[in-house]
Amino acid sequence: MASDVKNSVGLDLTEGIPFSSLADGACLEGHVGEETVLLARQGDAVFAVSGKCTHYGAPLADGIMVGETVRCPWHHACFDLRTGEALRAPAFAPLDRWEVEHRGGRIFVTAKADAAHKSTHQPLVAAPPSRIVIVGGGAAGFAAADMLRRCGFDGELTMLSADEAPPCDRPNLSKDYLAGHAPEEWIPLKEPEFYAESRIDLRLGTAVERIDPDARAVITSNGQRFPFDRLLLATGAEPVRPSILGADQSNVVTLRSLADCQALIRCAEDARSVVVLGAGFIGLEVAAALRTRGIEVHVVAPDARPMERILGPGLGDFIRKLHEQHGVHFHLQSRAALIEGTQVMLEGGTKLRADLVVAGIGVRPRTELAETAGLRVDRGILVDERLETNVPGIFAAGDIARWPDVRPGESIRVEHWVVAQRQGQTAARNMLGFGERFSAPPFFWSRHYDVSIQYVGHASAWDAIEIDGSIEGRDCLVRYLRNGEVSAVASIGRDAEMLRYEAAMESDCEIQHCSTRAMRAHTPPGGQ
Repeated sequence: MASDVKNSVGLDLTEGIPFSSLADGACLEGHVGEETVLLARQGDAVFAVSGKCTHYGAPLADGIMVGETVRCPWHHACFDLRTGEALRAPAFAPLDRWEVEHRGGRIFVTAKADAAHKSTHQPLVAAPPSRIVIVGGGAAGFAAADMLRRCGFDGELTMLSADEAPPCDRPNLSKDYLAGHAPEEWIPLKEPEFYAESRIDLRLGTAVERIDPDARAVITSNGQRFPFDRLLLATGAEPVRPSILGADQSNVVTLRSLADCQALIRCAEDARSVVVLGAGFIGLEVAAALRTRGIEVHVVAPDARPMERILGPGLGDFIRKLHEQHGVHFHLQSRAALIEGTQVMLEGGTKLRADLVVAGIGVRPRTELAETAGLRVDRGILVDERLETNVPGIFAAGDIARWPDVRPGESIRVEHWVVAQRQGQTAARNMLGFGERFSAPPFFWSRHYDVSIQYVGHASAWDAIEIDGSIEGRDCLVRYLRNGEVSAVASIGRDAEMLRYEAAMESDCEIQHCSTRAMRAHTPPGGQ
């Protein structure tokens, strides 16, 4: 059962608190010297860990406890309270721990404890693989490599990436980094020393030509062969370019990699007016970032509302109004017909000045390697619940993987950053023989100016939408129902409640058997 974390900023935990004042399943925040510390109780055990998430520094006191874990309110990372281990992406670094003493009915937090962050899980096979190759240097590939080493894999580990830059914090490319608020040193997921120290052979700028499943080898475009016992395909997706005349001009760009973002920033330095094609998350985050730079932005999309297909009409109208308040011009239910020089002509004849055109009209999974290798492909690489393909020993994760999700009862492919990372972690454990089913509910967040929207679950369609609170007041929870059951939930300003929904979706109250009433009953009292 999930429990709220109570915030008690300023409490000096070295002075001690009565044991009876910390309820079972509760947490409180205090400090030891200058460091923020979270004190948590589970039964008779009391734990003390860092009070800030190691991902973006969110206060864990605003999150929730689930068993002997604590969950971050911003991006849903999960930590083991006993060891400090980062159990679930998007956090990878562990929490520090402190010693806790019981004296005279009081709890005292004393010295910082020694690190004990290695995974305690044991693989289910006696003979682990000796050579693992990962194709792809994005979210799933990085998370898999990191987890393999954390789980004690000691063999050869090679990561082949076509990118010139090491794995980076891709969500930031359309947010703070593009807006000019985040320095470039924040963007790599790890420093170069990490790969050397972890003995991860990261080969950048390396294109894979084909996979030979019979010979158990990956062949690169320069003819190198990389034998494997286990293989993870994590090639991600590539942006779709417009199929209209003029889309091949140099001022028409897409955004996927760090190099793409750097090129966009260079172009934006001299641009006065930008046209964004597409009103999805990437397109609108780019629009917000460019408006922050003072550039005139026009958004062109065939939809009646921004992001209505995912979030529904209420949030769609709110997002449009929010962007219009910041000066974005929308041209909805419209399409670009021609790009000529610094002009974009719409199908209705309207002409828009465009020193720069950003195409945010979607992505397509990179499945060519899988198809030529004989893997089953259907709008993505088909995998089982353990993320293994039809060829034993070959796994797929991230934007390319289509897996059987128990909640909607269908095979789905999701293009979310956190999903890719968590699939990479699950695939890594399964390559070592853990036999773990991937069951994490899809989760994403999207930030527009000072508003952050969270979403958990998967709703390709719905019969009804329920709204608690006020969308306009930026304090709401939106439930998407199909056949009377909650398929997904979105929110603004309801971080802890979103964590409780995610925990409910993972628990024995699984979403496909969980009516709206049951979901509410599962939510502990005291929610927002």
